[in-house]
Amino acid sequence: MREDIDARMAALRESLANARSMPMSASAMVNRAEVLAQLDDLDAAIQDTLSRASAVVGDRDAVVAEGQSEAEEIVRQAQAHREKLVSDTDVYKVAQQRAEEIVAAAQRDADGLRAETDEYVEQRLANFELTLERTIEAVKRGRARLMGGHVHGLADDSDVADISLPDHLRRD
Repeated sequence: MREDIDARMAALRESLANARSMPMSASAMVNRAEVLAQLDDLDAAIQDTLSRASAVVGDRDAVVAEGQSEAEEIVRQAQAHREKLVSDTDVYKVAQQRAEEIVAAAQRDADGLRAETDEYVEQRLANFELTLERTIEAVKRGRARLMGGHVHGLADDSDVADISLPDHLRRD
């Protein structure tokens, strides 16, 4: 475009420079039709260039606006993706740490419950053993009494009365 206008302008200048000069004057004789035709060609080239330039400028604004909109959307998506990655990473780390804390607390609780349960069962078994031993002794003494003697081979049954049975075995 620019080259076409420059070429037409150079042709017009050359026509004027090569025009026959008027004697004793700075004026020149030019072929009016030829110069007007060159001016019309130059005007048409300028108009065409200006039209194209206006279209490009108009399109440029639309293209720039569209490009800016696309760029903003790409930046927004990238920020959202970055936040998701950071969030996922942070959430995963926090969740992993929290899970480890929960497992450790559950293990401590389970160990404590196991120890309490073992202690309770041990106490109950010890009481049950003691009750059974007393019950067996009472049964032996009762049988010995029925047979007329004493389990320990003593002459009297004075110690039988001193045996205290657990509440659930007593007859009142």
